[in-house]
Amino acid sequence: MVQVKIWGSLSQFTEDRREVEIEAKNLRELLDGLAESYPGLKPQLERGVSVSIDGRVYNDSWFQPIEEDSEVVLLARLKGG
Repeated sequence: MVQVKIWGSLSQFTEDRREVEIEAKNLRELLDGLAESYPGLKPQLERGVSVSIDGRVYNDSWFQPIEEDSEVVLLARLKGG
């Protein structure tokens, strides 16, 4: 199981939980598991989110491995220019 910190307003879609556990070995499994466990979060995931794994932000690296002891943070998609 991976501990996922839910950042900011995204927690309203996880029953106001700021931390959840999801069974996942990579980013795709993490996002699929979050959508299954928290259906209200699915539209946000489909729009796009960013995931920080051990301090590095990923957007679309679906097969990025996640270790059980990784620090994982789900946050609204970071935009810049």
